[in-house]
Amino acid sequence: MNLKKYIRDIPDFPKPGILFKDITPLLHHPQAFAYSIDQIVQQYSNTPLDYVCGIESRGFIFASTIAYKLNLGFIPIRKVGKLPGKTQSIQYQLEYGTDELQIHEDALQNNDKVLLVDDLLATGGTMYGACQLVESLGAQIQGCAFLVELAFLSGKEKLKKWPTFSLIEFS
Repeated sequence: MNLKKYIRDIPDFPKPGILFKDITPLLHHPQAFAYSIDQIVQQYSNTPLDYVCGIESRGFIFASTIAYKLNLGFIPIRKVGKLPGKTQSIQYQLEYGTDELQIHEDALQNNDKVLLVDDLLATGGTMYGACQLVESLGAQIQGCAFLVELAFLSGKEKLKKWPTFSLIEFS
């Protein structure tokens, strides 16, 4: 299935000069959405995993569904102030500033095997921060999975320490 036809370009969003890759048409199409989930699940079906972590917010859509299909627990990685319990935080670099992510400090234990999932890989800053956060709790990252990769932004380079998989690539 050609999933690229379900990704819509939105020029000048969220700011002028950015060409936003909108995944909502893919989510709207049940066969495309199911196919994308099934392909990522197939990629990790033989990988030893304990949990799937999803990055707020669109990463939740894919990560929770993948966790369900792999019969694993789902762990949210959220923006500051969104988790009710005690949290671990990390600040990370974006292409135009900094941001911060949090995870419950009791979400993972030493040597838990984790798959991190987000909808899109651009410069890699968000996933890099999430990986550092997960490793700070003692867990082992088995992979970083994305629906879409903007390969021309070289985000995989920032993540070279961990295995990455992208279902759709834009060069």
